[in-house]
Parts: sequence; structure tokens; C-alpha cells
Amino acid sequence: MHDVQVSVASAQGVGAANEDTVLASPTGVVVLDGLSAPQDLPMGCVHGTPWFVRQLGTQLINLIGDSTVPLREALRSAISKVNDLHHGSCTLDQEAVPASTVVMIRERGNVLDYLVLSDNVLVLDLGGDGIRTVTDKRVEEVAGKEMRAALQGPTGTAEHAARVSALVAVQRRLRNRPGGYWVAATDPAAADEATTGSVSLTQVRQAALLTDGASRLVDSFGALSWEQLLDLLRTEGPTALLDRTRKVELSDPVGERWPRFKQSDDATAAYVRVSLPASLHPDRQQLT
Repeated sequence: MHDVQVSVASAQGVGAANEDTVLASPTGVVVLDGLSAPQDLPMGCVHGTPWFVRQLGTQLINLIGDSTVPLREALRSAISKVNDLHHGSCTLDQEAVPASTVVMIRERGNVLDYLVLSDNVLVLDLGGDGIRTVTDKRVEEVAGKEMRAALQGPTGTAEHAARVSALVAVQRRLRNRPGGYWVAATDPAAADEATTGSVSLTQVRQAALLTDGASRLVDSFGALSWEQLLDLLRTEGPTALLDRTRKVELSDPVGERWPRFKQSDDATAAYVRVSLPASLHPDRQQLT
């Protein structure tokens, strides 16, 4: 009875490849943001981060198709399955392995399930109950000294890149352990740290799943509110959001006004619009 429409867009930022992934099925959407690995730091996986996020996303979109599988269990299983794909060729028992943030939703009957791990953002428009955002910013609470140094500009210089590498080196030691922060990497137990929940589909007017490169117009730059971001997605689509983000980034190319780790990050947005027949939810007519 629900009409769920999904539109997506993804754009590569500064870097050799887009390390984001977005996948959609008739009942689910998965958005991943791979953690960048500076070239001067070791990496225990020969495949690299883009490969990892594609494999993890594929496993997740397949697993959440079974509505009886809780989303945390789907993430736990997906991490294990990706481990099986490359444990023979890669060194997975160290800190230097690919990792990714996760945000996903699933339609399950009259319910929308969601899961968020790390700093991707889920934005839910719940009509009269307002806008709800779900994210996990624990990564910003660790390595404060190194993070402040890495945010000092100008971006694009060798000195700035060295400070970012120093931050990543410290973050790796704090990744997926108590007192640190949690992402999807090689430890299936990270799934237990994800934020999960469910809302009635009759409440949901629209939703957005965003990597931090696509949410920065609101939570980093303050150029839009969450309501305005959803309006932009509804009226012009995800590509317009990413284009607007790039224009703002280019207005501050070296991170003087808005300090950041690189001029432009990979950015991915999935926009979801949920409608019901007017006979079931008369207020829904306002969306058309």
C-alpha cells in the first residue's frame, strides 16, 4: 500500500576514486562512506577502500531483503562475509584495514527500520512530529589535538596532508574499541554499536541518507537547514544538492572560512519519498 520512491546521486571529491557507495532495492537503501587511507600510511588490504565499500554494500542490500533479519545482524553478517572474500589475500588482523560508515533503511510492512554507524546522517521528516536526524559523532570526540591540527589550512598543501595523515594514524588506534569510535571494518562486533530504530511508515513523509560530504551544507557550513535540504531534494533532486555543495566548497577553496580535511569530499545522497493512498492518510495529499 505504500509508494516509496528513491532517487540517488554520488559525486567524487578530491582523491583518486569515489569511496562512497549507494545501493537501493525495492525495500531498502544503503549508503556507505569509505574512510580515506592516506598513501603514506600502511594498508593491510590489497584491494583498497572502494572495493571494500562496494562489497559491503552489496552484501548489505541483499541481507536486508529478508525482513526477519534485524539490521544489526545484517551488518554483522555482511562484515563477516566480506572478510571471507579476502582473508586469504589480505592481512585483516591489524589496524590498517579498509573501513566504512553505514546508514541504511528498510521497509518492513508498515514500518521503516533504520541503522546508522558513525557520521553518516539519516534525516527523517515525520510530518507533525518534525524533523529527526540520526548520526553518531563519536569520531569527533577522539584525537582532539590531532583533529584540530588537521583542520588548519590551507588544504591541498603537503603540510596539511601530513597533518591529516597524523590524525588518521591516531584514529586507527582508536577505531572499534571502547573509548574510541566505531565503523564497519573487519570486526563484526562493530554492528552492536550502531544506532537502530523503527518508525511507522504512516509518519514518514520523506527521508534522506547522506554521507558527511553531502550533509555539510547543513552541519558544517550552515548554508541550509535540514528542512531546506529536504526541500531541495524534493524539488530538484540529489544531484542539485551535490552541485550546490560543490559551489559552496569552491567559494572557500583552501578551507579558510570552513576548515576541513580536503577541499571537497566524496558526497552521496539518497532521497526517499513515502506516500500513502489518500484514503489511508489524507494529509499525504499535501505532498503532491
